[in-house]
Amino acid sequence: MNTKNYWVVGATWEDENLEDAFYRRGYWEMGYKDTDQPTFARKRDSIMPGDRIAVKRRDGRGAKTITIKSLGIVKEVANGKVFVDWHVTKMDRQVPSKGYFKTIHGPINDESWIDKAFRL
Repeated sequence: MNTKNYWVVGATWEDENLEDAFYRRGYWEMGYKDTDQPTFARKRDSIMPGDRIAVKRRDGRGAKTITIKSLGIVKEVANGKVFVDWHVTKMDRQVPSKGYFKTIHGPINDESWIDKAFRL
């Protein structure tokens, strides 16, 4: 049985927001070389087809919320990219941050939070 996992990722590299480019190209990638952030790279490489992914935005320094910007289903992970079928984009759903401020978080197991963040 294939159990899906839930992942939260960022789309801002330095000060550049890459959300639209990711949606248009059908993938997400992290803004670091694998050798610079090996922990992030290992997490990315553990994402599987069928997993759910959400792009988030920080709501500012000290904020207790993040904003979910898009939701998708992972198709494949290859060559440092997570290929995604984006189901919903241009969202503005505020949810508790749970400390999810870095580039990639998951797999997430908090069912109550998943329901708030990933609900269609």
